Amino acid sequence: MSAANPEDLLQTFFRAFNTHDLNAVMALYEPEPTMATEPGQLAQGRVAVRQALTGFLAMKPTLTAEKFKVITANDLALSIIKWTLIGTDPDGGPLHLNGTSTDVMRKQPNGQWLFAIDNPWGADFLG
Repeated sequence: MSAANPEDLLQTFFRAFNTHDLNAVMALYEPEPTMATEPGQLAQGRVAVRQALTGFLAMKPTLTAEKFKVITANDLALSIIKWTLIGTDPDGGPLHLNGTSTDVMRKQPNGQWLFAIDNPWGADFLG
């Protein structure tokens, strides 16, 4: 699974996330990614990000991009995505979340784009 540009990376991420394919999602991250797991909390490195994503995917979510923009500067890109997530909470009840994410993507030497920083909480990360 390869992304030739930042928009492809976002589309590939949403497809992999919505099929709950942890390995496919992890393939879209750099070797040492950082993820905002909740406001004020970071997961750093592949092991920690994988653990955080395992928790998200356990909710059997459907993630929808309501609106997005990508700003690119050479080999870096910033995505801003207004999203909605529908899933199941740990007690089996319905879960509905929404927010605006800010993610940093980087073009790799082989031309593929990968996530370097994943912040699904956007400015809400500030608390």
